[in-house]
Amino acid sequence: MAQQRFRRPAMLAPDQADAIASDADPTARSEVAHTIAQALVRGGREGSQDQELLERLIALVDHEGLDAIAELWAQSPAETLPGALWRLYLLREWVQRDPSTIAERYRLGIHRAEVAGVVAGVADPAGPQEIRRIVDAVLSGVYGGDLSVALDRAAAFVRVLATGSAMDADWLELSDSERATALTRRAGALLDTAADLEEAAGLWRTGRLE
Repeated sequence: MAQQRFRRPAMLAPDQADAIASDADPTARSEVAHTIAQALVRGGREGSQDQELLERLIALVDHEGLDAIAELWAQSPAETLPGALWRLYLLREWVQRDPSTIAERYRLGIHRAEVAGVVAGVADPAGPQEIRRIVDAVLSGVYGGDLSVALDRAAAFVRVLATGSAMDADWLELSDSERATALTRRAGALLDTAADLEEAAGLWRTGRLE
């Protein structure tokens, strides 16, 4: 896929966007990433009764493009606010692009990861629309609820997906070992993401997620 030209996110101040688009040193880029993440979360919480603002924040990737959001936060460590937001928005983008496959793997995983399923709170039966709704609800919680709860729900959702992906890989092993191996790796990566989100939730609860 060709690299899209960087577009200044409409919700950013011009000086913030210019700092991202420039060849700033890593320290400066990190400072900008943190500043923007904190500003978005703070602004979302202060305007949590503004439904239009909340919808724009949830659909940030839809408005700005995944590449622009990646420019903001993709290089941020997992145990930071921008790193956590990046993982949440990347999860939403994946769900938007392939809800049917994700719903199928979620249904597979829920039977072996029941506790995580309860925390995630996806409606039963979990179809594509229910999967989309839960991820949007998680992002809504980032800006209008308890951020640690939102992160825990996202982590639980990803853990169920990881379990379902691993089960799917086991079944594929006999017919398509190459695809099964790739799916097993994805399941492992999902478990890492779930752990990252859980750590971020714990940091937020103790006032250390910056």
